[in-house]
Amino acid sequence: MFDLPWWGYVLVALGLTHVTIFAVTIFLHRHQTHRALELHPAASHFFRAWLWLTTGMRTREWVAVHRKHHARCETPDDPHSPAILGINRVLWGGVFLYVEEAAKPETLERFGYGTPDDWLERNLYSKYVLLGLTLMGVSDVILFGLVPGVLIFLTQIAWIPFWAAGVINGVGHHWGYRNWETEDVSTNIVPWGILIGGEELHNNHHACAPSAKFSAKWYEFDIGWMYIRLLVASGLATVKRLAPVPRFVVAKPLVDLQTLQAVIANRYHVLASYAASLRRLPVKDLVALQTMNAMRHELSALWARSMATHGELVRRLQDWCRRAEASGIVPLAEFSRRLRCYA
Repeated sequence: MFDLPWWGYVLVALGLTHVTIFAVTIFLHRHQTHRALELHPAASHFFRAWLWLTTGMRTREWVAVHRKHHARCETPDDPHSPAILGINRVLWGGVFLYVEEAAKPETLERFGYGTPDDWLERNLYSKYVLLGLTLMGVSDVILFGLVPGVLIFLTQIAWIPFWAAGVINGVGHHWGYRNWETEDVSTNIVPWGILIGGEELHNNHHACAPSAKFSAKWYEFDIGWMYIRLLVASGLATVKRLAPVPRFVVAKPLVDLQTLQAVIANRYHVLASYAASLRRLPVKDLVALQTMNAMRHELSALWARSMATHGELVRRLQDWCRRAEASGIVPLAEFSRRLRCYA
């Protein structure tokens, strides 16, 4: 139906795969997995149909595998951690790791809750996976001819397994820069998330998984967030959660419950500020370095899983600030005074 020059077919392939990336990052990831936004039924049904045609992925399986990744990150139970399995295995064999994990009933039962379970899902999308791929392949051939159509179709079905299962899950936990000192080793691959829908900003995502927006710094760009804003403007989406933005007031004489809550809510911003304070110490001052490292672990323990009451945690933070400001370590004392400004 369309006789295009070679570069026209390339643009078509990139356009079609970009729609698939758009569907994965917005529907599967931000909407279904993390509930960062709500989608209008029309948008949800479009994304489900498109993913059925282009990837053959079942929503419940994708959601379950990704939720398990967050819950068990960088442990032997993580479905695809390069820190455990090695970068080459995850980068080049990420799709096989996904298929292996998605086949486990216990993973689906534990982490696959809340995904679509209507007539379409039970009787079409999950039941006849190959039918969707066949329809897309035939459509590509009819539209663009045998050779271009087959090449475009192969590009479509290989795009997500390589870029999402391989690059994001592999490189995104192996190489790049980190804005936030998360407990895992996630990284931002590049600051401009365009090719993979904003998923390149993986460290930002791990720092605040329920956020609909992945960019955090002024120079970062999340194209997925741009598309979400367009959906919101069209009445097809509602944003539910964004990463907290720190707010500061004049330093309180003593830490209170509101300060504690603000510190915990902005914990990765707090740790990034602490790391900046640590870098101000002379390298030769080993005693101060040891003290600041030890106190960093104490500070992190405030938001670790604990049975302590709010009152106990407030007292711990008050004691931490008192010792920090009495330590004689200038960067540590300044950081403690800054900590009392969080609101």
